[in-house]
Amino acid sequence: MKAITYTQYGTPDVLKLVETDKPIPKDGEVLVKIHAASVNALDWHLLTADIFLVRFGEGLFKPKRSRLGADMAGVVEAVGSGITQFKPGDAVYGDIEPYGSGAFAEYAAVPAKGLAPMPATASFEEAAALPVAALTALQGLRDVGKIAAGKRVLVNGASGGVGTYAVQIAKAFGAEVTAVCSTRNVEQAWALGADHVIDYTKDNFTQSGQQYDLILAANGYHSLGDYKRALAPGGIYVMAGGKTRQIFDVILLGWWYSRGGD
Repeated sequence: MKAITYTQYGTPDVLKLVETDKPIPKDGEVLVKIHAASVNALDWHLLTADIFLVRFGEGLFKPKRSRLGADMAGVVEAVGSGITQFKPGDAVYGDIEPYGSGAFAEYAAVPAKGLAPMPATASFEEAAALPVAALTALQGLRDVGKIAAGKRVLVNGASGGVGTYAVQIAKAFGAEVTAVCSTRNVEQAWALGADHVIDYTKDNFTQSGQQYDLILAANGYHSLGDYKRALAPGGIYVMAGGKTRQIFDVILLGWWYSRGGD
């Protein structure tokens, strides 16, 4: 089968299209013929190691894994022993990154727990765009952010993968949603259902005086202090993406800001 592999960190130039053995499903695994795979920020971070912390889990000097790709959708071709929930011919999708399989290939053997039946109304391309981005948005808003109807929610990075789902999910929960994006994506943010849209090239929401019950930051370069200023008393800030410095700020200073630090 064909697969895209890499053996060193770097730009997309280090990726290679190679011929490799088609995997054989082990006990508890499902062999999927991949019809579509999506590219996430996660893939970029794993490829480039631009966030240095990646190297501690993925390999200090070179990557431990050889294939990238988390989200995929396809059709079951074979199943290992013990599998009863899937059969050949089933359309499935899922995030297979935790299992080291790599979706940028023609086939992947994946533990059954990493897959779900594909929605009947979705195309392979649509299903492959769901798992990482949509679940990140859902977990950030519902599980960490404790979203509820009537809450004032701001989504920073509302036009990206996580952000587009976050706007729609927040609206589904009955929240009042403010989307932050660039000029070219303002109309898209309105189309997603946002109640308010801020063009960050013209206005800085952290200096507007407006405060929010929940801020989900899918990207952006504001400091924790900026976000704290935009939070209402008792508000929650959820970071779903950021640079190395932002991650360290949250790790080292998050507790202080949570206690009321400025």
